[in-house]
Amino acid sequence: MMLSFFDQFATPVYLGVPLIVLALTLPWVLLPTPSARWKNNRFVNLESWFIRNFAKELLLPIKQGGHKWALLFTSLVVFLITMNVLGLLPYIFTPTTQLSLSLGFAVPLWLATVITGMRNQPKIAFAHMLPEGTPTLLIPILIIIETVSLLVRPLALGLRLTANLTAGHLLIELISSAATTLLPLMPVVAFLTAVILFLLTLLEIAVAMIQAYVFVLLLSLYLQENV
Repeated sequence: MMLSFFDQFATPVYLGVPLIVLALTLPWVLLPTPSARWKNNRFVNLESWFIRNFAKELLLPIKQGGHKWALLFTSLVVFLITMNVLGLLPYIFTPTTQLSLSLGFAVPLWLATVITGMRNQPKIAFAHMLPEGTPTLLIPILIIIETVSLLVRPLALGLRLTANLTAGHLLIELISSAATTLLPLMPVVAFLTAVILFLLTLLEIAVAMIQAYVFVLLLSLYLQENV
């Protein structure tokens, strides 16, 4: 029984070809694109409004040198939100529930922010490893602790995204299975369980959006330290 619950997180394969590539490209196809008309439709206007306000709020505390990351961050958050929300639909595979994919996003982007800091301001980048006024005996220990905390950042980014989405999907499947099982036995309890399932689905839609935003927000904070 428990194995069937976790089967939803296995990468689907068709004719020996993993379908995760299709799952990664599908969100881009569904996004509305501007047309040659004088006025765009409501979906394009909503998308433009979201991207404009998101980029403004995200890059407001970052110096001018980090504004070149605006296109990358906005594209990433739209991509993650689309994948996370689509993954809540029945029979839809969610690529972000795979830790390998989340780390595939987190590690290169985190490494790019670190390399940016070491290239532009190496003294300040290495100064973060040792707070000012540290006693001499604590210097080696603090350097090790700061180095470990720096290296753990991409792992925490990927784990946070994957764990939250995985937990939500498991809860939805458990409650839906309970509602289906209780329907012929206790219809009233099954109805209340279905109401809880509906509310949980709304919560998971919010979580899917929030986790995408948090993922990109933390990357922007790492960039802010290195710009």
